[in-house]
Amino acid sequence: MEFLANNLAPIMFAGLIVFLLMGFPVAFSLGACGLFFGFIGIELNVLPASLMQALPLRIFGIMKNDTLLAIPFFTLMGLILERSGMAEDLLDTIGQLFGPIRGGLAFAVIFVGALLAATTGVVAASVISMGLISLPIMLRYGYDRRVASGVIAASGTLAQIIPPSLVLIILADQLGKSVGDMYKGAFVPGFVLTGLYTLYIIGIAIFKPKWVPALPLEARSIREDNGKSGLASLGILTLVSVGVAVYFGEHYGQVLGYFKGEAVSNVPLDETIVVSMSVGVGLAFLASVVNKLTGLGLLSRMAERVTFVLIPPLALIFLVLGTIFLGIATPTEGGAMGAMGALLMALARGRLSGKLLTQALTSTTKLACFVVFILIGSTVFSLSFQGVDGPKWVEHLLTSLPGGQLGFLIFVNLLIFVLAFFLDFFELSFIVVPLLGPVAEKLGIDLIWFGVLLGVNMQTSFMHPPFGFALFYLRSVAPLTDYIDKLTGRKIARITTGQIYWGAVPFVVIQIIMVGLIIAFPNLVSGGIGKHEALDTSNVQLDVQPADDNSAKEMDANALFGPGDGAASAPVKPASASSDPLEAAAGK
Repeated sequence: MEFLANNLAPIMFAGLIVFLLMGFPVAFSLGACGLFFGFIGIELNVLPASLMQALPLRIFGIMKNDTLLAIPFFTLMGLILERSGMAEDLLDTIGQLFGPIRGGLAFAVIFVGALLAATTGVVAASVISMGLISLPIMLRYGYDRRVASGVIAASGTLAQIIPPSLVLIILADQLGKSVGDMYKGAFVPGFVLTGLYTLYIIGIAIFKPKWVPALPLEARSIREDNGKSGLASLGILTLVSVGVAVYFGEHYGQVLGYFKGEAVSNVPLDETIVVSMSVGVGLAFLASVVNKLTGLGLLSRMAERVTFVLIPPLALIFLVLGTIFLGIATPTEGGAMGAMGALLMALARGRLSGKLLTQALTSTTKLACFVVFILIGSTVFSLSFQGVDGPKWVEHLLTSLPGGQLGFLIFVNLLIFVLAFFLDFFELSFIVVPLLGPVAEKLGIDLIWFGVLLGVNMQTSFMHPPFGFALFYLRSVAPLTDYIDKLTGRKIARITTGQIYWGAVPFVVIQIIMVGLIIAFPNLVSGGIGKHEALDTSNVQLDVQPADDNSAKEMDANALFGPGDGAASAPVKPASASSDPLEAAAGK
């Protein structure tokens, strides 16, 4: 019994692993393990019986957490956009745009995947949409099955790291950081990863051109009356818009200072990028509208089609991310605006129906309940785990690793990579991240940077053969048997599960390279410094000058509680009071 009492934390963690390996649902495994070992701890006098009194308060705290409201909002937005045909229009238009070059369809999938990630934030919706729409076209025109499968699955997982990602919301909540800061931190890494995907396809187009052929001339449907592609007109419009956006970005600080009435010396990079893009995109849209209404004929059909198809999702991105980055809205408010914007876009397309809305709301409710139940289970587990000094055991285990910060980061990323074979990002976020966050903070690692690093690493959980969810989503829509193509009449061979798995491997390697780049170049994570020095609190002293009774009575309340807080602020805890987290959790 003494051995059990002294080693209850590692035994409890091992018990959770056993529960999970037995196949029990994660939420119930966490809750059952927490209650079981909590009662054992009470019987062994390791835990006070009053500890469990804190459990209802913790669960009520989950229900009152405004940050988690962003999850159903962003999920609803993504599902409505996916079902309203936006992905179909984007893939068709961008496929026509990039079709004349080798790898054009793969480039279109990557581009649309990044755009869908920035509007939907839902991996399943992106992978299934692109699998249904792009995969038959890629197979029709002779794409290698491994390349086609891999690029669709990997591009869909960009929704994992490009804001408004659901995993970033959960990571911010578990690490005790702002969702807006986490979004800002992931902004640049998400698009760097998109660039790495593009470089891989460029390499294939150079060295294995037969794997990624260009679209034949007869497949390019968006053309002018004289047979020309109209790309020159689009190129000029793009150059003008980009030039205006760059010029505005260089002078954004001055514009901001003019409206604020004061000099602005330092403007965040992510804010500058979002606002400048919005200006350039707005100019292109205005030019296209004027050209269409006046019939001037200055823009080609391709230029008009690309502009009118791209602008609505880009406007939605600014509505959501722009307002968050500019500090106009919180992530929850941004999600609500995004959901409303998605409803308006579906209505404008004539795609909004009772059936679509019912399906989207049902799926959103299921996902929200799934998240909340896992969070409740993890709360039960963490309460008992903290009671048996589990965080101290994890801290001693991880801080004793050789190599300091770098050794810790290498171990943690290897741990997440291995666990991602068996757990998805929700489970990793609720089980592992709460144990790693305090240790990272004690080692002097910025938690925003750490959260983005974990988010990129967790992205591999969708791509790992054989349990990656993105691979399952793609398998569900990929052809299981040979079929006759309706357009060409040719027989198209099926896609095997092995081809899907082998197609995913290069992109998993790219994701691992991205993890290494973030560690090597921490400033890739915008919105904060990657690593900082830990604050040494061991020698902090508080000197209070004694005061007589009369002066104490005349002391202003603001001097005690701070301006604007008054008596509602929490009183300062006396130095002699206990700092035992068990007593605090039990309300003593």
